[in-house]
Amino acid sequence: MTGATTGPLRTVVPAPYRAPTAPGLPDSRALTALLLRDGPGNPHAFWRGLLRDERLHHHPRLRREERHRETYDRLRLVNERHGDAIALARDPRGLAAAHEWLAVADGALATVAGIHYNLFLGSLLDDDRSAPRDLRDITAMDRVGTFLCTEYDHGNDAAALRTTARHDPWARGFVLHTPDRGARKYMPNTGPAGGPKSAVVAARLLVAGEDHGVFLFLTPLSDADGPLPGIRIEELPDRVGSPVDHCATTFDGVRLPYTALLQGAHGTLTPDGRFDSTVRSPRRRFLSAIGRVTTGKLCMSAATLGGARAALAIAIRHAHQRHISAPAAGRRVPLAAHRSHTGRLLEAVAHAFAMTFLHRRTTAAAIDAPAAERAEAEREAAIAKGWITWQARQIITEARERCGARGLFPVNGLAEHAANTEGAITAEGDNLAIWCKAGAELLFAPTPSVLPAVPPGTSDVADPDPDALRALLATAETCWHERARADLRSGPRGDSLARWNGASGAVLELVALHAAGRAADAFAAAEATVGHGPTRAVLSDLRRLFLLRTLAGRTGELLADGHLRADQVRDVPAAVERTIARLTPHLACLGDAFGLPEEYLASLPMLSEH
Repeated sequence: MTGATTGPLRTVVPAPYRAPTAPGLPDSRALTALLLRDGPGNPHAFWRGLLRDERLHHHPRLRREERHRETYDRLRLVNERHGDAIALARDPRGLAAAHEWLAVADGALATVAGIHYNLFLGSLLDDDRSAPRDLRDITAMDRVGTFLCTEYDHGNDAAALRTTARHDPWARGFVLHTPDRGARKYMPNTGPAGGPKSAVVAARLLVAGEDHGVFLFLTPLSDADGPLPGIRIEELPDRVGSPVDHCATTFDGVRLPYTALLQGAHGTLTPDGRFDSTVRSPRRRFLSAIGRVTTGKLCMSAATLGGARAALAIAIRHAHQRHISAPAAGRRVPLAAHRSHTGRLLEAVAHAFAMTFLHRRTTAAAIDAPAAERAEAEREAAIAKGWITWQARQIITEARERCGARGLFPVNGLAEHAANTEGAITAEGDNLAIWCKAGAELLFAPTPSVLPAVPPGTSDVADPDPDALRALLATAETCWHERARADLRSGPRGDSLARWNGASGAVLELVALHAAGRAADAFAAAEATVGHGPTRAVLSDLRRLFLLRTLAGRTGELLADGHLRADQVRDVPAAVERTIARLTPHLACLGDAFGLPEEYLASLPMLSEH
């Protein structure tokens, strides 16, 4: 591995600040178990354990090309340590857990792992109509897999892409072609780093001049000597965050065998050109063909979730190790002694717990939903992806700022998380676009998926019960649902775009409230499983803090509609401060609860140079 030791080393782990334990204090180990509980065959122990390997720790001063090679060396390490690539590709929980921990070590590694195992290998395995393919070169990582869907001119509207795969009945195969520069595949990891690569390419299936919509085609891209004939790969400029070998890729009459076509219920084709499909809409065929994108949304959410928790764990540890001058002359106190510092971290911790519990519930629903509920589960995965990745960006920014100048250096484990989160916000569907689609579906649903509204004036925020706060949040969601429908109805007749534009602001607020409400419900369900009193009390305060902060910017609407009194609105800031005061003594315990291995934390100079 370039720039890294080729074998695992023993890391000297300094004695860290550890939260005290006593019968009356919360149990950080119980909190860790609660956060990482993720269904049958829980994979978190394996992926979390990988962070102990020094080969996954940050190596400074590597050049761009060296980091590209390091990323693929690490991917091969992951493949070797896991030992069953096919099982991993078939395990959505395992894929999400992998992203949750690999993103802590290396955002680029999480990116290429998700592409290789989920989008590439997973798509091949989902083809249950074609003859079995020999995948040994893929599972042995002799070839790396990638996924070519979006184009330079077609991102969120990938269903309109223009790359074509024309069926050739005489050769019993296909001709893959890029008609113009706007149809270049943009921006897959097709560069030379990592060795020979193959791709699953999305292209329009043309049979006897008829366009049957977008299908996927297995396409070798390169060998040890570079791109194969007819394939052009243009390296793209550096992007922010952990570097990946992103490129633009074009095809000039590349011939593919009949076996290149990935088939399924969305469509089959005989070698001589007879097409059959149970799905009449070409758009729905496309969505079926790229069904792995839903798992990809769960993985993108998981990657930013892992990054956010890691950033908080680092910032909390730093807050207890870094000492500054106290108001009294001659004294020094840790940063954690200042409420202005810890209050922000605790609010971020409350959101990180809510994000984690929402991700667990959303993942379970996406995996286990019966066919009749699958569309709703996929919509909720899209909503959760937007909410979690946007929340993660705020948390990571807060954690980085609380670490001062040290947080700007990638070697200290924080600086690249923010930029990597930006990539996740855009990947697998840009957040704003997928929220607009999900919001339209919520808007037109037969009944709003919300709790009953709170009767006016009955909510008590002076000593807020988390369940009452959740009911207030449901009330807010109901109000915005009604407003969005009213805005849509009031738009100009005959101009659907203008009507949507008039309602879109309210629709997006509806989606945000819906996501926060589902997170609160998942939080409450997790809290209810905890029997240890002090631990459950801390969870209740975290849930209360999350809900208070979520409602804080929306109390005006609730006041205007009669759901809150003026004195209750005025007391919200005080309620936040009282909750933070109760949680402050447990900040270190909450940082420990995120479960980052000490070997990883000790590798960060900011935390080990004390």
